[in-house]
Amino acid sequence: MLIDAHCHLDFPDFDADREAVFARAHSAGVRHFVVPGTTRARWPDVLALGERDDVSVCLGLHPYFMDSHVESDLDALARALEAHAGGVTPRIVAVGECGIDARFEESLEAQWRYFDAQLRLAKAQRLPVVIHCVRANDRVAKRLRQLDLPAGGLIHAFAGSPEQASRFLDLGFVVGLGGAATFERAQRLRRTVVALPDDGYVLETDSPDMPLAGHQGERNEPARVAEVARAVAALRGQPAEAVATQSTATARRLFGLAQAQP
Repeated sequence: MLIDAHCHLDFPDFDADREAVFARAHSAGVRHFVVPGTTRARWPDVLALGERDDVSVCLGLHPYFMDSHVESDLDALARALEAHAGGVTPRIVAVGECGIDARFEESLEAQWRYFDAQLRLAKAQRLPVVIHCVRANDRVAKRLRQLDLPAGGLIHAFAGSPEQASRFLDLGFVVGLGGAATFERAQRLRRTVVALPDDGYVLETDSPDMPLAGHQGERNEPARVAEVARAVAALRGQPAEAVATQSTATARRLFGLAQAQP
């Protein structure tokens, strides 16, 4: 069994064939999907997917979409987290996707403001946080150390060094491994994949983005998390079944997913 720990199945890219995408994933052994929010406008579609037994959801404000965010979205996020706490369905399993994308220098100040606010909400609700971190691993790790989040979280689409990964793991986080690990040119990331402890990562696709080697230019989808598992297993010298089992266990622990879920 596999869990795709990060996939944007609410995106319009899947509107024409979403059920077929789920069916292909199920056929590939993917039984559960974690769908993060990106903008307030998309939260209703994310929450609608969360009504499915095989989907868990997160809500957040993504740094890539800063032009779509307004300050009142943070208050709306706080209310949404309160409303979906406890036994309310769908339960929100994490805050995110949020974080820092240092490629966009003009919005960095605002990114940090929104990120910090979301980290504080995650701390208050004792929820894990799903972090988008591009060219900012060291600065983000420093901020996480200062806040000491009780539930840790996921550094999504990790592409850093073994040393950077170790710092995140020491803070109670795990790293997300996806399509980038399938490219031979990603030598630093591949060294990280080899060095990670068995419980230090989860598998993900970031569908519809982050295509795998051999699938450049194609829409990504959760069925390909099985290919990610095989690539990670080959790098680590482990059976693919062992990698799938460990990643699934780590995702369940991180997001508080019941063993009875599909």
